[in-house]
Order: sequence, then C-alpha cells, then structure tokens
Amino acid sequence: MAKDVYDVIVVGAGNAALCAALSARERAPEVLVLERASREERGGNSQFTAGGMRIVYNGVEDIDRLVDLSDEEREITDFGEYTSDQYFDDMGRITQYRCEPDLVEALVTRSFPTVEWMKSKGVRFVPIYGRQAFKVDGRFKFWGGVTVEVAGGGPGLVDSLHAAAAQAGVEVLYEARAMSLLQDDDGVHGVRVRQSGRTRDILARGVVLASGGFEANTEWRTRYLGPGWDLAKVRGSRFNTGDGIRMALDAGASPAGNWSGCHAVAWDRNAPEFGDLAVGDQFQKHSYPWGIVLNSRGRRFLDEGAEFRNYTYAKYGGEILSQPGQFAWQVFDAKVVHLLRDEYRIRRVTKIRADTIEELAAKMDDTDATGVVATIRDYNAAVRTDIPFDPNVKDGRCTEGLAVPKSNWANTVDEPPFEAYGVTCGITFTFGGLRINPRAQVIDTDGRAIPGLYAAGELVGGLFYFNYPGATGLTSGAVFGRIAGAAAAAADA
Repeated sequence: MAKDVYDVIVVGAGNAALCAALSARERAPEVLVLERASREERGGNSQFTAGGMRIVYNGVEDIDRLVDLSDEEREITDFGEYTSDQYFDDMGRITQYRCEPDLVEALVTRSFPTVEWMKSKGVRFVPIYGRQAFKVDGRFKFWGGVTVEVAGGGPGLVDSLHAAAAQAGVEVLYEARAMSLLQDDDGVHGVRVRQSGRTRDILARGVVLASGGFEANTEWRTRYLGPGWDLAKVRGSRFNTGDGIRMALDAGASPAGNWSGCHAVAWDRNAPEFGDLAVGDQFQKHSYPWGIVLNSRGRRFLDEGAEFRNYTYAKYGGEILSQPGQFAWQVFDAKVVHLLRDEYRIRRVTKIRADTIEELAAKMDDTDATGVVATIRDYNAAVRTDIPFDPNVKDGRCTEGLAVPKSNWANTVDEPPFEAYGVTCGITFTFGGLRINPRAQVIDTDGRAIPGLYAAGELVGGLFYFNYPGATGLTSGAVFGRIAGAAAAAADA
C-alpha cells in the first residue's frame, strides 16, 4: 500500500519516467512511480522501441566508454563520429528549424553524459550492427548518427531501469491511473490517483509527468492530427491516451510544439490495432530505401532514397496513410533481399513472393496489377546503373526522368524472385505536448514555471516538428527525465 506523502511522484514507468525516478532517488529518499498499466504491460512506448540512442560521440574512444568492444570489432568497424554540430544541424534541418533551441542544446550537450549515467545504473549498450552499418569490402561503416542501442531493445531497457529502480528503493504502483494534479496558488503538491476502483490523493513536493503522448487516443488523434488519423494503427502502448498532457493543461500549462504532427512509420498492414508485446517493434518495415514503394494504383508516391532511413521513416507513415486505402507495398528483388532488416523475417508478416513481376502484381491484394507492371517497367528504365550502389553512403545512384525521383540506392527491380510487403501507417508518438524550459519545469500560459511540476519524454512539445531524427526519442526522454527528477527532488528542499 502506497503512503500518503512522498518527496517525488513520477507519472509513467517507461524510459523517461524511470530516468526521472532514478535521478530523484539520488537526492531524495521517498520516490513513487505511478504506472497506469499492469506489471506485465509496464513501460509505455519504451517497451516497443528497438533501443537505439542518438548521442554525441567523438570517435571509437567514446563508444568504448559505453560498449565493451572486442579487438575484432575495433579492427573491422569504422565507427566514425557524431559531433555536437552535426546533432544540432540534424535537429534543425529535420524539423525545418522550428525546434526550440534551448531544449535542443540541453538534449545535444547532455546526450553522451546521460547515456554514460544510464550505463552506471546497469543499462547495457551494444553497437547497432545490421541496422546501422553494412559490411562493404570486409569492413562495417556506421551511418546516420546512430551507433549504439540498449542490449535487448526496448524490453531490455525497461527491465534494466526497473531493476535499477527496485535496487534504489523506488516504489512502483501498478494499475494506478493518475487522474488530476493537486494544485493551489503555491503550485502542484501531488496527484489524485485511481487504483482498483478507488480514488485517493498522494502528496509530494515535486511531480514529474512522463506518461507519453496521445497517440492511443483515437478522438484526440482525429481532433489534432486531422481526418484519417483515426485509421492509423498504434505501434506501442494502448495506455498513452494523453492523461499527463490533459492534467497539466487543466492545471494551466501552456501547450507547445507540433500538435498536428507525429512520428509515424511503415507498419505491417495486418498488424493489430495496438502494439503487441510478443512482437515488439518487428511490425515495422524500414528497408524501403533498397526497393520501391507502390500504392493501390500501382504508383510510386515518395522518394525512397531521399535520405538515410533515419531521417525519413518517421514521416513516411503519414504519406502511406494519405494513399488510397491507407496502405502500400514495398517491393524488392533478389539483389537486395539480403539487406532487409530482421523484421522482414518474422512469422506474422504480410508478404507475397513471385518469379515474375506480372505474377507478383497479380498477388497484390486491392492493387491495380497493370499499374504495378507499368510503374516497375518505367522505373527500371530510369535507373542510373552506371553509378555504383553503396548502402553505407548516399551513393547518388538515382533515377532520371520520373515524376517521383529516387535520389539514392536506385536498383532495378528485375532479378527474381521478387518480394512485396504490405504496409500501412503505424503511429509511434505525437509531437504536440507541454511547454517546458531546459530545467524540465512545466511553463504555464503566462510564461511562468508552475512550482512543483516537471515533464519529460513524449509529452514534451517543442522538440520535433514534421519529422524526427531516428533514435532521438529515447535520448530526449533520458536527458530530460534525469533533469526533471533532480529538479523535482530539489523542489522546496
């Protein structure tokens, strides 16, 4: 049974929340985590991630501080570097320079120290071979600014953080839904909680909201993202319905960020309505740069090779949702199937295979077969086959003369057997949320910090607009979670 008073209450139990709880526990003895889900479904969207983290690093020496590299890994791998300037540039470019500079500065400058701190708490990191580096001429080369991931992916991250929290004496209350904030003229003093059909008030001098966005709320998706978004599948937790955002807005918090925008990817067409913990993130289909993507009319509608996958995948889900029937087909031939990520090999996958393009087109459900054949014929004729293909760099191997170009990695689709994968839109998280300052304090509509209230993770607005640099979400959650936990513990101390 939870007590009536704590130093810090954290709402949520995923990456951002647990980093906040661990940080708070370093400074305060009594920390409570409120998890709306059961123990079996704990962890929010963090359970469904692949575990990649975008961080600043200045060469293999920094990677070695996070990962126990073998001599062989050092010998055959070009880890490169990812500087602060590159991180800043990516955040600006990808968000069309709308991201909040002060928040980005905190994210970038604290990214490496925060991940190093997570390692000290027992989180184990490994290089992302296979998804972020390909072996060319006997050597791996990392690309896209993302080099390390949590061992065990999202489930490994959640289990590691919960183990660290338990060891630190953080209390976790399951199936406990935060309903509202306890507030007066002096600020926020706790949370009203509903558990097992009973409502009670729990007091604290600091409250951290880290309970995710509103992507699992069909009504809010349609209201803020627009018509058609009620038809999107939810990649992750069914519990991310915007409770933390709603409570803060009711308490006078200022909304911020891209409320009509979200992170949405290519997701298996026949995946369930919400994320399935048994499958995790494996319904995603992220190898589209090596093939072509066709809609139900058999037409290409996006540049599959516009950029590294890290910089396009989070917006292409929305492009798929806008197509007739809200689905598409990713098409590959035998030349590139060895490059496909592991998620293409799971049992629960919408896949067809054929020895001719005509046969493949005939098997594409709800799709104009004649259009498919014509599009692939025209595409093959437009590929610049004189330019070498290299999956590790933007190789410039492009098409010419097409209404929808392919800027890199353009291979002809002409070597059987052919494979096609049916995809739809899977929404990951929403970009609109609460306004915070770099100290993770929630700001009210008058521009003042609300005493006792802090926020971190996917319910923070102001970082992402229109698009998203891959693997920034977990890093952002950890960075601002750590900041928020420390600040909440120090509140009125």
